[in-house]
Amino acid sequence: MNAQELRDMTPDQLRDKLAELKKESFNLRFQQATGQLENPALIRIARRNAARVKTILNQKAAIAATAE
Repeated sequence: MNAQELRDMTPDQLRDKLAELKKESFNLRFQQATGQLENPALIRIARRNAARVKTILNQKAAIAATAE
């Protein structure tokens, strides 16, 4: 997932994507705690993707606030 794909989404779609990423992050942490996680780098990737979504949501909110 790259930033341009996220910028093309609506804020509602971004919030849904963020919820999905948080759920994925939880599942990965749970797998790590039980010793079932084969690739621990996936945790960092999920966390960074969530940060990307949050950043773009904040950018869109700032643009909307200045446009009013």
